[in-house]
Amino acid sequence: MNPSRFLPLAIAICLAGCAVAPVVDREPDEQAEVDPLLADHAIAHRRVAEAFTTPATPDDNIDSPTAWTSADGQRWLIASAKSSDRLVVYDGDSGRRLREVAGPGSAPGQLRRPNGVAVIDDLLLVVERDNRRVQAFALPGFEPLLSFGADDLEQPYGLWVHRDGSGYEVIVSDNYMSPDDEDRPPPLAELGRRFKRYALHRQAEGWHARLLASFGATDAAGAIRIAESVFGDPAHDRLLLAEEDPGSGTRLREYGLDGRYRGRDIGAELFKAQAEGLALYACDDGSGYWLATDQFKDRSLFHVFDRVSLSHVGAFAGARTANTDGVWLDRGASARFPQGVFYAVDDDQGVSAFDWRDVAAALSLKTCGEG
Repeated sequence: MNPSRFLPLAIAICLAGCAVAPVVDREPDEQAEVDPLLADHAIAHRRVAEAFTTPATPDDNIDSPTAWTSADGQRWLIASAKSSDRLVVYDGDSGRRLREVAGPGSAPGQLRRPNGVAVIDDLLLVVERDNRRVQAFALPGFEPLLSFGADDLEQPYGLWVHRDGSGYEVIVSDNYMSPDDEDRPPPLAELGRRFKRYALHRQAEGWHARLLASFGATDAAGAIRIAESVFGDPAHDRLLLAEEDPGSGTRLREYGLDGRYRGRDIGAELFKAQAEGLALYACDDGSGYWLATDQFKDRSLFHVFDRVSLSHVGAFAGARTANTDGVWLDRGASARFPQGVFYAVDDDQGVSAFDWRDVAAALSLKTCGEG
């Protein structure tokens, strides 16, 4: 008997009734068996309506936003699109989609699985997970300037950049996993390279970057098992790192700019889903607020902490914004957002904008310049 004669029938029967597990590119922080819902938790918060949400584009798999303002005052909202390997550019005051930049590949100006993005001055930095690098672009033209980190990074996700003398310092989270199980963090002793610190400078012959150090606590109290979001506050010599591992307790950990864990956690009793994107509302006098995301699948919750004391001030959620990865806060004034705007990714499909005036009013927050 020739078994192959029955193959077409077997395929037809299987297509009709066999359960075939879809191939899903899951992130290391997406291992929960049941989606956490804000509706299932009695967490005190205020509702703040979105000023806008960009049109939904599920095929892009939007991850992280940043913003840039031109010399004539036009604000661009720039978001990384993981699945389409590009950047999406929106009008920062209306959410209208303006253009797409880049595309799949490893050449300069191309991207593979872009994740964290950040703008400083006229420089755009993009973390590429699958190219294992950070790529820098010049704005407004998006000309590729350089890429760095390919020799050091294994699975990069997030970044934070700040001015350092005549150049910049860039800190990149590197979420490498166990060599024998890509869904499991490595042993504690191997977490000392969770974050990479780079110096970025412009010289006469062009842009250059070099690795300065790697850091990360290797004790149970201070280690970051699932690493993505990182943000710093030089005025207070502080780094906040999101521990995204629910198994060990998702929360924020306070490090110094020197990369050492300070023995203090923030929000351990507050985060019920997963600590995610971080942003800082920084006033020139040293006051302000930290914003940190709790990534519920039905509606994201945004916790607000005092910039100096890190005490919890309150929390808010939008009317629809959910499952937020990256966030960005732009204090710059515009006709639409005269006191700034807070951007948050909406369910991997777009970006929502919150008028800072609405957030401040809902939580009785001070704005920069108030006594």
